[in-house]
Amino acid sequence: MNAEHWSDPENDAIVAVYFDMLKDELAGSAYNKAMNNRRLQQSLGRSKGSIEFKNCNISAALIGFGLPYIGGYQPRFNFQMALAEAVSRWLARNPSFETAGAAKIHPGFAEAPPLFFGVPPTMQNAPPPAELSQLEAIARRFDVAGRDERNRSLGTAGEERVFHHERAHLAA
Repeated sequence: MNAEHWSDPENDAIVAVYFDMLKDELAGSAYNKAMNNRRLQQSLGRSKGSIEFKNCNISAALIGFGLPYIGGYQPRFNFQMALAEAVSRWLARNPSFETAGAAKIHPGFAEAPPLFFGVPPTMQNAPPPAELSQLEAIARRFDVAGRDERNRSLGTAGEERVFHHERAHLAA
């Protein structure tokens, strides 16, 4: 098994598989994490545990991008910036994921989720320092606010287009 740092092609491969599983999870479709892990073991020469841990790192990176993650891979924030760059490359190649993924998370007139009744927050409303530094590094490197602004302007333009289309349809 390979004990060295993950290369960009390895990171790209595992990120692509992760997003395939995430799409299935968001769609409510079944997927097989163990089968995907075995395929990655064969193609990358990495151990099962290494792949599982890297998937948890991808979950943490997605939090930094403001995206949903696979619930079965709890975020581990001690990842290398090369992994965040691999996520960014995947998102650049698949720009429709962010808009489609957001629609599946908030699908219109669905029932409101139940309120959370758990342990009250601490006086310090911030993640632990290790997690915070990783999230800040992603935010500094990748313009999350700029991406959000572009998504909002695209949404507004789409709403305006539908409004004008419907108004013309009613006038006709």
